[in-house]
Amino acid sequence: MFYITQTALELGFMYALVPMALFLSYRVLDIADLTTDGAFVLGAAVSVTMAASGHPVLGLLAAMAAGACAGFVTALWQTRLGVPSILAGIITNTGLYTVNLMAMGWTSNASLLKQATVFTRLRDMGVSRNWHELILAAGITILMGALLCAFLGTRLGLSIRATGDNRDMVRASSINPTFTISVGLCIANALTALSGAVVGQAQKSADINAGTGIVVIGLACLIIGETIVGRGSMLRGMVAVIVGSIVYRFIYAIVLYTKVVPIDCLKLVTALVVALAIAMPTLRQWVAFQQRKLAAREKGGT
Repeated sequence: MFYITQTALELGFMYALVPMALFLSYRVLDIADLTTDGAFVLGAAVSVTMAASGHPVLGLLAAMAAGACAGFVTALWQTRLGVPSILAGIITNTGLYTVNLMAMGWTSNASLLKQATVFTRLRDMGVSRNWHELILAAGITILMGALLCAFLGTRLGLSIRATGDNRDMVRASSINPTFTISVGLCIANALTALSGAVVGQAQKSADINAGTGIVVIGLACLIIGETIVGRGSMLRGMVAVIVGSIVYRFIYAIVLYTKVVPIDCLKLVTALVVALAIAMPTLRQWVAFQQRKLAAREKGGT
């Protein structure tokens, strides 16, 4: 049970950067960015390739830069060429498949054998062999969350938040929404790529299909976290995505351990949880309407 708890915490922190990115694009900017799947694999591919050449730390930075470029392309489709946000993400995600293959040397997967990673380097520095992965994953995620929270409190960050609330008002206030959307999507996809980079070096491999369904998992973590922690300030949002990711990984680990749900059906269950969570306000309104209608019918009958 201790091993399951430790693994769930490690993976929870590693993957928390994905719901953090979705918090920025989906909650703050109000954009359904589907670049996530491809950006995650891009980060893993760049990170593992750089680590294989002896530069694991530089691999994390290069992965973030590559993810930012993917976000910029998606923003370019939307803001300059008038492509709807969902289609823009799909187009970029489709193109990233070839880019990811190119980053891995035109193979469907890349691996690290005896090469050093950021985790092995931390272990070699004397950090506990049992806790070094959790310490580094938690440190990176908490640092990124703090930086994002601080950034969203700056003038540019407030402009990005205002763009998500009302683009027409922002445009009338002499703020260029094209610029704010581009910056927001670049940061969001940089965070997604960083998550892929950390996971890739932790697992010492990158696979072309590693990002399949990651956007659904990220949304599930985001919604679970907001259900537990609630919505409000940016700080609460950062805490929510981390808590949601850890809770999701605990649920995932428990399901795998107890075999309550077949492993092959786990992603279907995740998709249903996300769909029901998003539809919950509408379902609550429908239930309240039915209750009022039933009460009015009973009152009329009497």
